Amino acid sequence: MITVAVTVAVLILGVPIAVFGGFIVWENENATLDLRVSSLGRSVERRINLPEDLDSSMLEPWVGGGGQPPASIIVRGPDGSEYRAGPAIDGRVLYSSQITPSGATVRMEIDAAAVQWRVVQVVILVVAGAAIALAVGVVVARRQARALSAPLIYLAASAEQLGSGQARPRWETSGIEEIDLVAAELVRSADRMAGRLAAERQFAADASHQLRTPLTALSMRLEEILALAEQEEVREEARVSLEQVERLTGVVEDLLKSSRSGSGGTTEAVHLDEVFAQQEEEWAPAFARAGRPLVFEDAAKISVLATPGSLAQVLATLIENSLKYGDGTTTVRARASGKGKNSGVFIDVLDEGEGVSDEVAPDIFTKHVSGGSGTGIGLALAKDLVAADGGRLELSQRRPPIFTVFLNALPASLDPDVVLPQGGLVTVGRRRRRR
Repeated sequence: MITVAVTVAVLILGVPIAVFGGFIVWENENATLDLRVSSLGRSVERRINLPEDLDSSMLEPWVGGGGQPPASIIVRGPDGSEYRAGPAIDGRVLYSSQITPSGATVRMEIDAAAVQWRVVQVVILVVAGAAIALAVGVVVARRQARALSAPLIYLAASAEQLGSGQARPRWETSGIEEIDLVAAELVRSADRMAGRLAAERQFAADASHQLRTPLTALSMRLEEILALAEQEEVREEARVSLEQVERLTGVVEDLLKSSRSGSGGTTEAVHLDEVFAQQEEEWAPAFARAGRPLVFEDAAKISVLATPGSLAQVLATLIENSLKYGDGTTTVRARASGKGKNSGVFIDVLDEGEGVSDEVAPDIFTKHVSGGSGTGIGLALAKDLVAADGGRLELSQRRPPIFTVFLNALPASLDPDVVLPQGGLVTVGRRRRRR
């Protein structure tokens, strides 16, 4: 649209300007020539009236130069004498003549080709200006097209990612209000969808767990009846009932697998204290052998949306790097983001070592880049795993080193503990389970 507008403007304005510009130059040269002839005529008339002799030398100053095209001058006196000055001009000429009151004739000619060249110069200048305007319009149009299309492409990719059940999209403002409004609503929809999916998966897992417990108890009771019963009818009924229970257990397992696979993604509502406890159990002996403290702090107390296995692997990578390359106390702490309790959680892994060098820091998350003797794959993989869950992994401080994992928090209204609250004990035969 910008290119079309500029082209139309060039055609509407540029063509008339070129035509009228050339016409004005032509008329201006004619007017200048008339003015030169008039001035020469007054000079000739003054010499005749003084009286002074007319000669060719007195015409030389009027030949021209200094930006004016040279003129061929012919003056005929009242007595018929003729005087000439200037170069002879062949071809088409522009001329102007005047008869003085005393009867002298003054004629001045200039080369028409010189005037035409000036007209052509004006037309070339207008065409060049139009070409520059068109080029600028095309450049601006391309920049605007990229500025508009790039956010829309990212928006479409985010929508596709959301539709395929992948991690929630991350969006940076584009500066275009309409696109940012759509993107913000998409992010909000993704937050709600991710939270609901996580809550549903957690609900399915908890419900499956709670169903398996009484089903297992019932299977044990039926097996006990099958083993102790003396009557064949009772044994047969117990065997049939046991098969039905096993079939029901299989259905529960299938439902649980279905809730965790497919388009639902892999993120779940994860309690950080459980992940921290698992990591502490795994790494505390290694740190104890190295004579270094390992501290875990969960100040956020918020469930996050993450893949449990991926989050455990990311934390293990960061803790292992701290053990190998760091020094002093290694601290793993969780804190809520400043944007609100349900916005996100920062997990910092820091120690008291020398940190990351300035040469390695910009590429610390690039594959095969390592500040020590490692392969340089662990941090790159950790960053990808966090990104797959809709979070990010950054080196927030070089010295002493602080690696920060940001994860989206589960909205409080969708917390599994709220959706599936702990209840009282329910008796099933002689066994008890929680509902």
